[in-house]
Amino acid sequence: MTALLLIAIGVPSDARTVTDQLGRQVTVPDKPQRVVSLAPNITEIIFAIGQEHRLKGVTMYSDYPPKAAKLPMVGSYVHLDLERIVALKPDLCIAISDGNPKVVAQRLESLKIPVYAVDPRDLDTIMETIIEIGKLLDADKQAKLLVQNMRFRIQRVKSLVAKAAHRPRVFSQIGISPIVSIGTNTFMHELIILAGGINLAAGPVTYPRFSLEQVLALSPEVIIITSMARAAIFEKVKSEWNKWPNLPAVRDKRIFLEDSNLFDRPTPRLVDGLELLIRFIHPELFEEVD
Repeated sequence: MTALLLIAIGVPSDARTVTDQLGRQVTVPDKPQRVVSLAPNITEIIFAIGQEHRLKGVTMYSDYPPKAAKLPMVGSYVHLDLERIVALKPDLCIAISDGNPKVVAQRLESLKIPVYAVDPRDLDTIMETIIEIGKLLDADKQAKLLVQNMRFRIQRVKSLVAKAAHRPRVFSQIGISPIVSIGTNTFMHELIILAGGINLAAGPVTYPRFSLEQVLALSPEVIIITSMARAAIFEKVKSEWNKWPNLPAVRDKRIFLEDSNLFDRPTPRLVDGLELLIRFIHPELFEEVD
């Protein structure tokens, strides 16, 4: 009787009920075959655990690894295209709580398309997310190995930082005009602290704005520019800072330009970002990192 009921409402007989990171009960296929990722970080995680063959659709800016960009697009993660998602006939959608519109998730569920939501907020919950997606996609082993590797690398950075005698002042710039930095409740803040630095923009405002005079007064020893702007604009910002030779970061040639996705996208690559940061913040330790 139960099996017949499941088939009648469009749920496969081998379905199971799981609890997502929002505490919702979701009935999902035991081994999903047609998965649509509703955010770039979810796409990255699915590739990282070797389950990309299940992916039938992704959102805009799913640009890593490069193969992800060749998959059908279903809009941006904040402006999802419901018709395109449904046309792909997914048996599971994986959503992110911070950005995906609730109304789209509710509509998908009304069409008997299960939506499992994740809510990564820091490195620990990112690793929990990887484990949970691994369970969803029948890739427990791959997910656990990936997380084990991440934990090992994080611990290695912590061990190196413990040897440092000084915690340099770090200013992370994500906006150019006006100057915008990152507060305490961000991935970048966590990475700066783990890498042995002091986040000069720490505080309750997630993306605080600064005047040039305020940044100069903070006297950063390291400036890391991770704006979404690229190429020539990157270099222009660096040249503007170089007009202030008495600024410690300029004097010591410690202004760095890097891909923002290594510091603000909740994926395994945040550990790559962490390892870059320790090189920037504590160059005296970089040989040990290698």
